[in-house]
Amino acid sequence: MKKDKQKVIDDVWTEDHVRSFLDVRPHDGSDENFFMLLRAYQSMRAEDFELFIGFFSAQNRDINARGKDGRSVLEIVSEHAKGGDYAAILKAAGAA
Repeated sequence: MKKDKQKVIDDVWTEDHVRSFLDVRPHDGSDENFFMLLRAYQSMRAEDFELFIGFFSAQNRDINARGKDGRSVLEIVSEHAKGGDYAAILKAAGAA
């Protein structure tokens, strides 16, 4: 069968699209700051993530928020082979 959608690679994200991640909310009772950060990390390239972190920080959100398992997004990102750029962005924004 033929796929009905083409995979989009290197799509250019607008500031509004990046900023829209500030509106995502968890449905499982997770901390909303943690959820936003994790969703942004999972969805964005490093340069878009850096832009998002600027918006996130401007709203005085918690960069060190923790998930239900007690881990921060920095801890999760640091475990990933390709997470170095993201970890550096989080640290520059005050993540510990």
